[in-house]
Amino acid sequence: MEKVREFLNKPIAMAGGGFLVGLIIGWFVIGWGIWPVKWTDASVKQLRQDLKMEYLKMAVDSYALNKDAALAQKRFKEMGKEGEQLLAEMEKEFPEIAPNIASFRLAAAGAATTPQETESVTLTTPEVSANAPEAGLLPTPAPTTKSSPLSVLRSIFIVLCVATVVIVIGLVAILFLRSRKTGGKTSTKTTATPAAQPLTGWESKPAPTPSEEPPMMQFMASYKFGDDLFDDSFSIDSQSGEFLGECGVSISETIGVGDPKKVTAFEVWLFDKNDIQTITKVLMSEHAYNDEAIQQRLAAKGEPVLVQPGIETVLESQTLQLVVRVVEMGYGDGALPPQSYFDHLILELAVWSKA
Repeated sequence: MEKVREFLNKPIAMAGGGFLVGLIIGWFVIGWGIWPVKWTDASVKQLRQDLKMEYLKMAVDSYALNKDAALAQKRFKEMGKEGEQLLAEMEKEFPEIAPNIASFRLAAAGAATTPQETESVTLTTPEVSANAPEAGLLPTPAPTTKSSPLSVLRSIFIVLCVATVVIVIGLVAILFLRSRKTGGKTSTKTTATPAAQPLTGWESKPAPTPSEEPPMMQFMASYKFGDDLFDDSFSIDSQSGEFLGECGVSISETIGVGDPKKVTAFEVWLFDKNDIQTITKVLMSEHAYNDEAIQQRLAAKGEPVLVQPGIETVLESQTLQLVVRVVEMGYGDGALPPQSYFDHLILELAVWSKA
């Protein structure tokens, strides 16, 4: 539990974890599982280079058989600016069909030939290529970079990564603002802490008196009905800035149904880096404290303590002592049993070093 709290107190670690989770969900779950990219009705220009060459070769063979100039022009136009370049490469790779390629080139340029003319064109192919601009043929363009499905997927992946980072940063900012807003997260050092006398039935050790050393650190934890995410934690550091441990208060048990939650017990805890276990006590409402079933269920979490105004309880670890004092409290009204859930609770947490 302590390691989880330490992790949640590090925004960079949370951002990294959120990024990895978003990446896995966005890329693998959504991108490949729920909404995978499907390619249909792709044009010839989107094919691989070898498939474009194969398509153009079939177009040349088709024209050689049926002499359909309109169809040849349509298929050559589908190749885009790469058409003439692919024809030139085909002439080098398949010299045996050079006459058919020359005839296809003229047909694609709008100058269809008869079979007799094809033979003469084949003998003068260099001259025809040289006069291509005058005859209306397409010039051979320089190779251009075309977008492929892989580049589209890469772009989508980059967009998803950026969106995930933005969402994680937004969540971290919201958590930070919420922690500032809850009010109990700011630590204030004081010169002395007056000690209140424990009331009858409060099973705890007496707190230090004003004549003793002032607390090393002091915090205020404030709960208000409706704060369903209440979970205050504070870092305990020495005067030199060394991390000694943590303490905090969180919701332990609720009663009834519906929102907002009706809190009937809180957990107050002390973590000492030099101790092997976290010390925990359960601050209970009068109803919960007197209910044997609830008290037995919560006893596994820590020593049960009845909350009353002004009383104190002590949590001690190997090197730290935490005194928790009830500054103010109040119960909520409703259909539930009386004094069963808290309307508000303000606690003072003072820490001393036992070293």
